[in-house]
Amino acid sequence: PEVINGRTHKATVVDLSPWVEYEFRVVASNSVGIGEPSRPSALLKTKAAVPVVAPTNIGGGGGSRSELVITWEPVSEELQNGEGFGYIVMFRPLGSTTWTKAVVASVESSKYVYRNESITPLSPFEVKVGVYNNEGEGTLSSISVIYSGEDEPQMAPAGASALSVSAAAVEVSWLPIPWNRHTGRVLGYEVRGW
Repeated sequence: PEVINGRTHKATVVDLSPWVEYEFRVVASNSVGIGEPSRPSALLKTKAAVPVVAPTNIGGGGGSRSELVITWEPVSEELQNGEGFGYIVMFRPLGSTTWTKAVVASVESSKYVYRNESITPLSPFEVKVGVYNNEGEGTLSSISVIYSGEDEPQMAPAGASALSVSAAAVEVSWLPIPWNRHTGRVLGYEVRGW
């Protein structure tokens, strides 16, 4: 409370964070001013509670063939609200109704990799990441869409041709491989000569 009656010798402090150590001081005041603060109280830790802050920056993608890589920004210690903190990762193929759930027990974790040979390259997945501690499961993030890992290109560039431009140089050209769900992004080409 901002103002406590001078005859009161006890106050309830509210809106504290769970599972955080606090110390308190008391200051007397009157119409003339504010006096010196008391010595700090002993450290007191508030009780644990279910975490309420979900991880942010849910993303991922990439990875190897048959992998779904999920990443997030870890929750800071002061927002973990208790011991036994970890992450709950939920994902499903886009359009599916059934979620797959995984538990990541490490506080420092910011990544989960799901491997399954049945995952086709560049498949979209809906993903959400939540939190838990010894008090129970907390909040889940909003849904993000990420893509499974790509496969190597399955087709060769077409229309390769070479044109001599000097005694020591040849210009090689080809038609680019179009992006599609099966080939993914082509990051580069390698030109070989013999």
